Amino acid sequence: MKAIRSFAVRASLPEPLRALQSIATNLRWSWNDRGVDLFRWVDEATWERSGHDPVRMLGLVPRERFDQLIDDEPFMAFLAAVAADLERYLREPRWYQAHTSSPPLRVAYFSPEFAITEALPTYSGGLGVLAGDHLKAASDLGIPMVGVGLLYRQGYFRQQLSSDGWQLERYPSFDPHDMPLTLMSSPDGAPLKIEVDMAGVSCAAQIWLAKVGRVGLLLLDCDIEDNGSFEREVTDRLYAGGSEHRLRQEIVLGIGGVKALKLAGYKADVYHSNEGHAGFMGLERIRELVWDHNLSWQEAIEAVRAGTVFTTHTPVPAGIDVYERDLMERYFSSFAKECGVSFDELNDLGSPPSAELPSGLFNMAIMGFRLAGRANAVSKLHGEVSRVMFGHLWPEVPHDEAPISSVTNGVHTSSWLGPEMAEVLGRRLPPGWAESVGARWEKVSEIPDLELWRARERARERLVYFVRRRLRAQSGPGQASPSESAWIDEVFDPGVLTIGFARRFAQYKRATLMLSDPDRLKSLLLSSERPIQIVLAGKAHPRDDGGKELIRQLVHFSRDSEVRGRFAFIEDYDMEVGRMLTQGVDVWLNNPRRPLEACGTSGMKAALNGALNCSVLDGWWDELYDGENGWAIGSREPFDDLGHQDLVDADALFDLLESEIIPRFYDLRDGSTPRRWVQRMKRSIATLGPAVTADRMLRDYTQHLYEPAARQGETLSADGFSHARALAAWALHIAERWDDVSVLEVEGEEAAAGVGEQRSVTAKVRMGRLQTEDLCVQLAHGRVGAAGELLSPELVNMAPEEQNDGVCLYRGVFTTEAPGLYGYAVRVLPSHQDLSHAMDLGLVTWA
Repeated sequence: MKAIRSFAVRASLPEPLRALQSIATNLRWSWNDRGVDLFRWVDEATWERSGHDPVRMLGLVPRERFDQLIDDEPFMAFLAAVAADLERYLREPRWYQAHTSSPPLRVAYFSPEFAITEALPTYSGGLGVLAGDHLKAASDLGIPMVGVGLLYRQGYFRQQLSSDGWQLERYPSFDPHDMPLTLMSSPDGAPLKIEVDMAGVSCAAQIWLAKVGRVGLLLLDCDIEDNGSFEREVTDRLYAGGSEHRLRQEIVLGIGGVKALKLAGYKADVYHSNEGHAGFMGLERIRELVWDHNLSWQEAIEAVRAGTVFTTHTPVPAGIDVYERDLMERYFSSFAKECGVSFDELNDLGSPPSAELPSGLFNMAIMGFRLAGRANAVSKLHGEVSRVMFGHLWPEVPHDEAPISSVTNGVHTSSWLGPEMAEVLGRRLPPGWAESVGARWEKVSEIPDLELWRARERARERLVYFVRRRLRAQSGPGQASPSESAWIDEVFDPGVLTIGFARRFAQYKRATLMLSDPDRLKSLLLSSERPIQIVLAGKAHPRDDGGKELIRQLVHFSRDSEVRGRFAFIEDYDMEVGRMLTQGVDVWLNNPRRPLEACGTSGMKAALNGALNCSVLDGWWDELYDGENGWAIGSREPFDDLGHQDLVDADALFDLLESEIIPRFYDLRDGSTPRRWVQRMKRSIATLGPAVTADRMLRDYTQHLYEPAARQGETLSADGFSHARALAAWALHIAERWDDVSVLEVEGEEAAAGVGEQRSVTAKVRMGRLQTEDLCVQLAHGRVGAAGELLSPELVNMAPEEQNDGVCLYRGVFTTEAPGLYGYAVRVLPSHQDLSHAMDLGLVTWA
């Protein structure tokens, strides 16, 4: 029987307990231990049964328990303290308020997934965890931000393993009324709804609000009665369905997200697209400017670019969403007409510039770069890889100068730090260190070895009991008799070196590298004197049979009766499993094929908890490993033969375990504490702590990307977008005349020089129909490499002097900086005060 009307019913709390509702509906409790303690105090069994969802839990607690709590004076005092702490957190000035005296910027952060808490299953893995940590850190720092995403009624899949170890997926349905969400409504109580066009069919979405501390998160939900069945399925599952389904989701996220911000009353100065999935937000903003401000297509593009930040997360083309031209035309031909351009002009935004590259596919990353004035990768190495990978977008520009910067990812300390390490650091570091800018991480060296080691032992013991509980749950009721499953009670040993590996099971991450020599692995697991134990977790994409096969191989090995007490695979990897593993292991293992890991953040979480990283020099580890704060597997030199690379790296991993890691862990020559191990722990925490936090990441984004984008966006929109109009006209003017520009002659002394000697260089530049103010002539100088290339050249802007008949003489002076073969070069770039980056137009003329 189907209801003809429906409405939400939530727990009705007695007046003295009303504060519980406001605490439950602000997700700050998910990274505030006192908030979690409060809900455990209400009813610990119901807290566990609700999946750590306080809204759902409060609906399950009997009225009698509420009456008991009202009479419990210590509880009521604790409730008042937690409520006052939340109110203070929401109102007091934070880092950003002290950082800026100008009007605050407002950032809209778009992402297809957000991992805030397992009670809100709108995430699959690393991208969502990063997005969730981004919002939490913005809240802690007081950065005005709003998140925009989708509410998936079935979330990402729950993982189960078959008897053969094969991953199976199930999709339970979630009721948003049972979650820490609020359905946004108009003053008359009607739900706020936006509409987007889906190939001629209207698709509506209602807007849910999640409060993430001081930050709002808008989640669009298409599963409403206004829609037909096809449209209701748009927000059914994360990363499921075929190409058209993904396109429809990204239309709702990008186009619908911009409309939702406007309808919900949020005004943004900066729009940040977390990967290309939300790229259509740029198209909607262009359409608004064309319609509301009478801008041309190119003028609107310039205005939109100025205030947009695009972050790329993938170092491989296969990780980028691409769509067939026919599909794009079906969904966007009418959109192009609304903007006053042909479909081809719109489609060009996502098409590669060269006929030599694959055509006919609309590339979301390419559109992301073209509609963003500022773009970044997520680690220094990933920045290098991205500048090469996307260098074809700026074919005349040297790869190292392509306009892609990098901001290395970070993790939200309070969300991932375990209670054992939090207690020690809270005692030894300045108050508020987890949210402060000036935490003195070097003071970790002053912590007594025994104190730090005891924290590590307690965390490892907690992990051991967690592994046993999960393995018993995985065995399932009725699947094994008590005698057959009794071995689980002895799984793992709290005193044994514990290694963790948990991540998405993509094939390049090489989860089975350790199985390349199973006998050698068994000898380490089963050593009578210095054993190790390994715990693994992770999901493969539902369509990635290669990744599922990796899981199957590991599960088969874990079920070997000889090693099952020392080797465990935990099903259904989620935030809770991630927390337990990164907080409890001694060594965090990461062995992808270099350089295919854009950043990777699980090792950062482990490092904050005192674990030592053992990783290939990829992602964040490539820039932060110093030789003493963990271990590097192999070297930076790649092999063309991937099979050979795997063998070399596997051998390097086993050598590290046998000769360095295991002996150091069990070295108790100075008593009961492995002091050499603890010294490396201290080095790891002290050097990595200040570098791997999401607070550092958000400060970098704010100072290097958000604030410049906000300033440029304000400039280009001022005076009826006069600067945007002028910039678009200038760019067209330059493009039409750039072929006239050339360097006719370069003169400079070539005799040997001493270090520190000044040299003058002149260059005659044909400007054609351009003026000196349109151009920047640069002198590049530095040491010369074996192939004649300048090595890390310094740049000097040359000054115009004589000008005659479209030719101008430029002069520049440089100082020789280093001994050896030295050289210089001259080039010409377009120049305009409103360009986001000198290489924006991709035009360079070399002498």
